[in-house]
Amino acid sequence: MKQRGASTACPCGGGQYDSCCGRWHRGAPAPTAAELMRSRYSAYAMGLHDYLAATWHPRTRPPLSELQEDGAARWLGLELRAAEERGDEATVEFVARYKTGGRAHRLHEVSRFLREQGRWFYLDGTFPERQA
Repeated sequence: MKQRGASTACPCGGGQYDSCCGRWHRGAPAPTAAELMRSRYSAYAMGLHDYLAATWHPRTRPPLSELQEDGAARWLGLELRAAEERGDEATVEFVARYKTGGRAHRLHEVSRFLREQGRWFYLDGTFPERQA
């Protein structure tokens, strides 16, 4: 896991790590699905597999071993495109850029989230077709 200090930029691009995703990584519940999604991006970038598992809905969560295998990517940036909350359900559309095996990639996803007992959880996502 990569350690970050209070004055270090957050991987999600939202400010200083300590006052951005760091507080959610330390256990405070993210108040919105969009903030949870940003914190999950930062967790991928930092190798925080336990956080990813804890914020993934139990109904769709893969085994922790699968999350740990997913550590070869170097995450380069995040663009939040849209976020919508409807009660205890939400969607967040984003594009994440990463590099693996010397090649650059983009992950464009519309993620679904559920709020249970005051905490947001990632449920699943769809991948919109690339537009020309």
